[in-house]
Amino acid sequence: MRLKSLIIAFAMALTTLAAMAVTPDKALAELKQRIAPDKRTAIWDVKATQQASKWVLTGTVGTQAQKKAIQAAMIKNGYSGYTDKITVLEDGIPAARKWAQVKLSIATLRTEPKHSAEIATQGIMGAPVKVLQKADDWYRVQMADDYIAYVPESSLSFKTESQMKAWRKAKRYIVTAYDSRLVTQAHGDETVSDLVMGNILEYKTEQGKWIKLATPDGRVGWVDAADVAELSQWSQQQFSAAQIEKTARRMMGSSYLWGGTSTKVTDCSGLTKVSYLSNGIILQRDASQQALTGKIMKKGTDWHQYETGDLLFFGNEKTGRVTHVGLYLRDGKYIHCSGQVKINSLDPTASDYPYLYSPLSASRIKGMVGTKGIVALRNHPWYF
Repeated sequence: MRLKSLIIAFAMALTTLAAMAVTPDKALAELKQRIAPDKRTAIWDVKATQQASKWVLTGTVGTQAQKKAIQAAMIKNGYSGYTDKITVLEDGIPAARKWAQVKLSIATLRTEPKHSAEIATQGIMGAPVKVLQKADDWYRVQMADDYIAYVPESSLSFKTESQMKAWRKAKRYIVTAYDSRLVTQAHGDETVSDLVMGNILEYKTEQGKWIKLATPDGRVGWVDAADVAELSQWSQQQFSAAQIEKTARRMMGSSYLWGGTSTKVTDCSGLTKVSYLSNGIILQRDASQQALTGKIMKKGTDWHQYETGDLLFFGNEKTGRVTHVGLYLRDGKYIHCSGQVKINSLDPTASDYPYLYSPLSASRIKGMVGTKGIVALRNHPWYF
C-alpha cells in the first residue's frame, strides 16, 4: 500500500510540474488571445512578474469576468499562490451608474476622453451601454456590439441593474423611419427631440395615429405612428435582403464621416451596420471585424456568386489588411460609403468600376445570424 501511495504522490507531482511548465506570462498571453484579442472590444493590460520566488500579477482589465478567467487559468496551471494586484475598471463604478442609455438621437463616442479626440463610433437613443470607467465628465463604455469608447456624460442617462431589467420588460417602440421628430403635442410642431432610424423609446399612451413616448432621460413627446414600430414585434422579422438594401439606398448621396454609424452620416462599416440594424441584426463595428464574421468567401470568388446583402471587403492586397466594406446589390453592383454613399461595379468593363478593384474577401450574413459577431437584436440580453 505504501508503494502505491508513493506512486500516486509521484504522479501528482509530475502533473503539477507539467502544469507549471506553462509560465504565468505564457498562460496570460494564451488567455488574452482567447478572450480579449481585440483592444477595440476588450480592456486587458496584465503582466506577470516574479518577486522573491512568488508570482505577482499587476495591470488592468475591464470586467470581473476577465479577472475570474485569469484566476481560473492561474489555478489550472498550478499557480494558486500568486499575488493579485489587478485592477478591474468596472469595480470603480457605483451601482447607480453601472449601466446607461444614450439619451440623444445620436451621440458621438471617441477614442480618448476629450472632444478633440478621433471619433470611434456613434450611439443612438435608447442603446444600452455598460459603464466601465469614469474620466472627469466622460465615461468609457462598452456598446452592444462590444466596441469600447469614451462618451460625454451629457449624452447618457444612467441606470441601475433593476432599472435596466424593467426597461427590457417594458413596452417600447423603435423608430423605423429614416428620420422623425418627437413633438410636444400630437399634431404639434414644437420639438422635444429629433429622431433617427433605430432610436428606442418607452411607450406611454396613444391618441389616434399619434403615440406618446419617453426618451431614456424622461422627456416625453408624441410621434407619428407611421414612423415607429413596437419593438418586440419588430424584432421578430426574418432576414430580408430587400430591407437591408432599402435602407442602404435611402442613404444614397449622404456624406462620409469617420466613425459615423447613423442615418445622418456614416462611414463604410457604419453603412453596413445601419442597413443590417434596420433588419434587426447587430454587426461588428469596423470593416476588419466584420470581415471575420459570416460565411467567408476568399479573394477570387466570381462576383456572379454573390447575393444581395453580402458584405464585400477591400484593402491592401499584399498584406490582406481590410480597410473598406461595401454591400453587394446585384449584377456586379455594390453600394458603399467612400466620400459619399454611392454605387459602383465589380465589373472591370463597367463605367463605374472604381479604384477599389476586386474585393479581398466577402462575407454572407444570410443564414449566419447567431454565429460569432452577428447577433439578432431580439436575442441580445441587453435588449430583451
